[in-house]
Amino acid sequence: MSALSTVIVPINRAGWPFILAFAVVTLILFWLSTFLGWIGVILTAWCAYFFRDPDRVVPTRPGLMVSPADGLVQMITKAVPPPELGMGPEPLTRISIFLNVFNVHINRTPIEGTVTRAEYHPGKFLNAALDKASDLNERMSIRLAMPDGREIAFVQIAGLVARRIICTLKPGQSVSTGERYGLIRFGSRTDIYLPDGVQPLVVVGQKALGGETILADLASAEPQRQGVVR
Repeated sequence: MSALSTVIVPINRAGWPFILAFAVVTLILFWLSTFLGWIGVILTAWCAYFFRDPDRVVPTRPGLMVSPADGLVQMITKAVPPPELGMGPEPLTRISIFLNVFNVHINRTPIEGTVTRAEYHPGKFLNAALDKASDLNERMSIRLAMPDGREIAFVQIAGLVARRIICTLKPGQSVSTGERYGLIRFGSRTDIYLPDGVQPLVVVGQKALGGETILADLASAEPQRQGVVR
């Protein structure tokens, strides 16, 4: 049974309507042409692969902040959090994680705390790899207060082909580190804004795993890591 679980990955329930739709279209394609039917099989398999929802081993030590998404650490820069969160005009360190269509698209809370704001902002569907996507694209922004009183922000950003952001977080809700809270269909970006003075422990070009990769340690004075993964 354990060997089987390494092959069969759970599917997020938000994906089942799409998988079933792909399967129905595949049956129609088989009726029209065997060749087209097999193309449908491949696309249905890809759809199931996209909505996979694997379990993750989340670090348990207090103060560790984990990646909210799978993907590539694309940018680490100073930026002002989304204005709808009301966090002020001062720039904070922003880590941007780009998700391509082959990444797991489940989003996870970076650290334990209480949600104080959850704001949807309509916008464009530019390539999520662009820096301006943080300001112009459709997004869902979360402001979270940690047990020590400090705050972070994390943002789901729709991409070029993404047309749907799913977020289950509500103001007043308490969350734990690595808890599933939503997903973005299909190809997107997740930004996280660190508290002032907290240094990132990842570098540009590094691959991150949602719920596992440590982005920062609030209890450490370790300096920002340098370099770029190529």
